[in-house]
Amino acid sequence: MSSLADRIRGIVTTQKSVADAAISRIPHENGSRITNRGESRIPNPESRDLSALGGTRSGDCFVVERRWERGVRHGRETIGAMAECLAHAAPYAPLFTANALARPPFVFFDLETTGLNGGAGTHAFLVGCGSFADDGSFMVRQFLVTASREERPLLETVAEILNGAGALVTFNGKSFDAPLLETRYLFHRLEWTGGHVPHVDVLHAARRFWNLGDCSLSSLEKHVVGARRVADVDGFEVPARYFQFVRTGNVEPLVAVLEHNRLDLLTLAALTSRLFHLARTGSAEARTAREALALGQVFARAGMDGQAREAFERAIALSAAPAGAFDATKIGALRALAIAWRRVRRFDEAARCWRELLHIRGCPEIVAREANEALAIHHEHRVRDLAAAKTFALRGLEAAAYPAPTTWTRAVHHRLARLDRKLVRIESLKFEV
Repeated sequence: MSSLADRIRGIVTTQKSVADAAISRIPHENGSRITNRGESRIPNPESRDLSALGGTRSGDCFVVERRWERGVRHGRETIGAMAECLAHAAPYAPLFTANALARPPFVFFDLETTGLNGGAGTHAFLVGCGSFADDGSFMVRQFLVTASREERPLLETVAEILNGAGALVTFNGKSFDAPLLETRYLFHRLEWTGGHVPHVDVLHAARRFWNLGDCSLSSLEKHVVGARRVADVDGFEVPARYFQFVRTGNVEPLVAVLEHNRLDLLTLAALTSRLFHLARTGSAEARTAREALALGQVFARAGMDGQAREAFERAIALSAAPAGAFDATKIGALRALAIAWRRVRRFDEAARCWRELLHIRGCPEIVAREANEALAIHHEHRVRDLAAAKTFALRGLEAAAYPAPTTWTRAVHHRLARLDRKLVRIESLKFEV
């Protein structure tokens, strides 16, 4: 038993050391560093001076409100331009969520928590909610837990906001924010209504549309939105800053955390505006081949076949790779376009795409196999060129060097045997004539 107790004490000591190291990096108001040595403790939360946050108390909740007017620029666009894009493109919101009922008002949602990995012991100490006003400005309301007894009224207030939302917009919210909040609602025996609200998780779309190596919100803000933050808080510092506030009552470390949360919401709104705008205007507005390809995939899933084909063709046109050079985006667009043409029985156009795929150096084996198979079928059953069909079938078999027979290889051998029988029959007919 003593051995187990020693191990637990060692873990707790290690975690405390990590937290103390993070706290020591937080700048103090006089330029020095905050440490947890000799700090004064404030046992009464009511005695804390929160004026530096610029908020007010509304019942048992501490609320901070900020507004960006429509003329303010965030990156490439103004706040007003984002608002107009969302207003005009609102009918296309269901394309980015499985819920066809997604509609305005859109509530942009982001949490700051006491831990980065979730779990039962993780709390949301700051809930940020952003939305566009009728005049085109962007309004952010942030709810801060300054004492443990405030969590329940905060959750009740947030539930009212969610109930009035036509769609919830988050960044990784389906995997992190929503499950974490649901846990806290269950803990307080409150109903979690967020599960009934249509949910647009921009992270999933961002990975498809922009495919950055680092698909973090800050990276997207820099490369897609065109904005750059100055002196921002690193995400790993946020929990330590809040614990510093709880222990000392010093609100200064939270000032930067609230600003970080507000900018996250503003960037989230900018990304959502861009996505919805692309869905409304079509692939002509795509800046890159990747955007056009992802947009085509969105259209294809929605059954918008004509728009999907246009987007795939746009992606191919935007590809900067020379003819025959490897380009993963171009390969994806050609394959998607071939399937789209085949779906509407435009087999010659589909065959053209399959052939172009086979001329790309380094084309992935699975794609080359699919292309050869499609061309073998096309030449056997539609063009009636059995020799060409046999050639494509053999190429597909040679490209896939499997150590043991598979269902696919057996199907190819069956096709080759059938083609050989047909070719023999044709030769025999020629001989009889």
